[in-house]
Amino acid sequence: MSSSPEGIRLQKVLSSAGVASRRAAEDLIDQGRVSVDGEVVREQGKRVDPENAVIHVDGVRVVVREDRVYLALNKPRGVHSTMDDDRGRPCVGDYVRDRADRLFHVGRLDAETEGLLLLTNDGDLAHRLMHPSYGVLKTYLAEVSGPVARDVGRRLRDGVELEDGPARADSFKLVDNYAGKALVEIVLHEGRKHIVRRLLEEVGHPVLKLVRTQIGEVRLGNQRPGSIRALNRPEVGTLYGAVGL
Repeated sequence: MSSSPEGIRLQKVLSSAGVASRRAAEDLIDQGRVSVDGEVVREQGKRVDPENAVIHVDGVRVVVREDRVYLALNKPRGVHSTMDDDRGRPCVGDYVRDRADRLFHVGRLDAETEGLLLLTNDGDLAHRLMHPSYGVLKTYLAEVSGPVARDVGRRLRDGVELEDGPARADSFKLVDNYAGKALVEIVLHEGRKHIVRRLLEEVGHPVLKLVRTQIGEVRLGNQRPGSIRALNRPEVGTLYGAVGL
């Protein structure tokens, strides 16, 4: 790691990225809490190339490239997970049509599933988030036919056999039982097509309604259907950390 005279001062890069004021960024550097390309920096005024430097504060990756975009969409039911639909159906691309950035969705939700869908132009992060080997957890709330027997959670965690091979949930929780229906939370890291619906149907509880509420540490919260928000710096940092970037 070397300081480039053509680069930008590290404290200015941190300030521009929204980490802290320039003075507070200098304190972070003094305290040894900032690393560049894997090495702790204590040198004030060090210059870095924000296009290529990998910067962490307290072990969390800081995204400093200004051209990177990270968005969370609450995808409504009936909207297809494509950026363009040749049949004219409502699609994710409709929600970002007026943006200059060339964005793509990270993974998919089937048309009947609502909830959290990430959009970005960061191909490396998107690829890792979608790849099951990185084990990024996705959380869903499902309304199913009920009541739900006590052994359903164990069966899903142990794994069931589907037509394209075994699959299992990382965790399962009964949230509520009511009038022949139940609300359950299911967490898993793989992303085979319709995997949540297929898992629950296999154990006798067809899905009536499905919402993805969380990806890694990024939560849908009270974001209304059809709305988009920019991820904040800590959220982006946790996604990077989850896939080892």
